[in-house]
Amino acid sequence: MTRRLFWKKPISHLLEVSESKKGLKKVLGTPAVFLMGLGAIIGAGIFILTGVASAYYAGPALVLSFVFAGIACLFTALCYAEFATMVPVAGSAYTYSYVTLGELFAWIIGWDLILEYTLIVTALAVGWSGYMVSIISTLGINLPSQLLNPPGVSGGFVNLPAVIIIGIISLLLIRGTKLSSQFNSLIVMIKLFVVLLFIAIGVNYIHPANYHPFLPYGYIGIFKGAAIIFFAYIGFDAITTAAEEVKNPQRTFPIAILGSLVVASILYIIVTLVLNGMVPYYSLGIAAPVAYALNSVGIHWADIVVSVGALAGLTSVILVGFFGQSRVFYAMARDGLLPPFFTKLHETFQTPINGIMLVGVVAAVLAAFLPITDIAELVNIGTLAAFIIVSASVLVLRKTRPDINRPFKTPYLPWVPILAIISALGLVYELPTVTQLRFVVWLAIGLFIYFFYGRKHSHLTGEHGTGEEEVIKNIPEE
Repeated sequence: MTRRLFWKKPISHLLEVSESKKGLKKVLGTPAVFLMGLGAIIGAGIFILTGVASAYYAGPALVLSFVFAGIACLFTALCYAEFATMVPVAGSAYTYSYVTLGELFAWIIGWDLILEYTLIVTALAVGWSGYMVSIISTLGINLPSQLLNPPGVSGGFVNLPAVIIIGIISLLLIRGTKLSSQFNSLIVMIKLFVVLLFIAIGVNYIHPANYHPFLPYGYIGIFKGAAIIFFAYIGFDAITTAAEEVKNPQRTFPIAILGSLVVASILYIIVTLVLNGMVPYYSLGIAAPVAYALNSVGIHWADIVVSVGALAGLTSVILVGFFGQSRVFYAMARDGLLPPFFTKLHETFQTPINGIMLVGVVAAVLAAFLPITDIAELVNIGTLAAFIIVSASVLVLRKTRPDINRPFKTPYLPWVPILAIISALGLVYELPTVTQLRFVVWLAIGLFIYFFYGRKHSHLTGEHGTGEEEVIKNIPEE
């Protein structure tokens, strides 16, 4: 019985199901997936976390924090690219661990991803609400505080704007992946324009004196800053949940994953340099550092423009996080680890409607009635756990299944996966202890559900439950 916990899902069976009527429609091309990656990465990090991390963790040296976090993500991105081209099936890290490390690890990482994506959607919906209220107030429209805040915050009763944006994204996702990606492409263009506008204006107001002292919190501040702003890089992994809906995953994913990560990293580094050059680092510990920096140099129309860019940024991250959550639900239910309720596809749009609706309702309730705190750290540790397992899975599968056709190979094995694991563990270590404890509690709840439901209903039985791996010479090309 213990051995069954580590039985692996045959890759050929996964590909079989994804190509059948139970599979999702293939509608995404390379540009759409690349923009989905940018949409997921460039958001809260550039408009919010740059200020907090500069003021309290790293100072002007935050630019090195972004470099360190970007390199750590690059190692993992190379591992994700290998899996996404080799196993183009919904589920991302959950699916990858299922075919390499076995069912127990698959459940752990799937449960982990459920936490990660739900919190992303919830927290950023609350942030979206704040920026929307700011824009409305600037236009001279004052809404009742009871409809703008959760109970216990400024006389609030419900955060209605947060509920509305979650509802809109839910409808978009139900209508289909193609429509969702087109909407995402539009808002990515808007926020890229705002980011580039800030850089073009801000570079003229840099005062070199603001870069001193460069290391106000010492060298350890670089790594603490990286652990906090790591939230800014979350997203490139989410696009791999769409693998089953990509027309040519073997070509698309290396370009989309690595391309979006590199472009986003360059923008983050430039924005951080400009931001810390415009104003002293210790004045940036506020919710809207980019708008504050522009206002401080006399650009008083900044609030409305930056708020629009932030809205676009947060909307795209909510969209991609929500998308990833519904696909993980779908993949786990298709394997029997979650109820078959989540495998139902919409008759017209062929999207996993029940998973989308459940995530929408849960996220809307959390965003409406709870003040969200410590979300960035909890999301970070969930993502880092996924990164560690994916990187380890590349090492395991290269050893146990050297025969599989790999359209993209992670270079410099075993060093790239090993460096990815070490980098992720280092960032986990820098996170607060309370965050680590919360994550352990979440995993304990997940294991309870697995042993009392998932293990008993798993489809890994019969002809696909022998625990023996097949010999597969080639994986069919798209």
